[in-house]
Amino acid sequence: MADLFTAIAERHRRDILDALFEGEKAVGALVTDLSLAQPQVSKHLRVLSEVGLVRSRADGRRRLYSVDPTRLAPFQDWLAKYEQAMSDRLDRIDDYLKELQRQGEKQ
Repeated sequence: MADLFTAIAERHRRDILDALFEGEKAVGALVTDLSLAQPQVSKHLRVLSEVGLVRSRADGRRRLYSVDPTRLAPFQDWLAKYEQAMSDRLDRIDDYLKELQRQGEKQ
C-alpha cells in the first residue's frame, strides 16, 4: 500500500487519475488535457501502471489508458476509519449544541 500512496503523492499523477476517471484516454489526449509534456505524462503513467492504478490496452498503433478502480480499495478502507472518527466527532458536537439549546430554553 505504501507504493500506492507514493504514486498518488505527486500532484500530476492525481491529475492524470482524475482525467482518466472521465474515461479511457491516449497519452496525447492527456498531454492536451493537462498541459504537460508527453515525456512527463508517459513517466507518470508508467509509475501509475507499475502500482496497478492504471492499465493500458492497445488500439492500433496507440495505447489507451484507464483507471483500475479495484486498486483504490485499500485507500477506501484506510480512509473509512478516519471518516468514522470524524462522524463521531460531529455527532458529539451536535449533541453538545442540542444540550446548549435546551439550557438556553430553560432560562
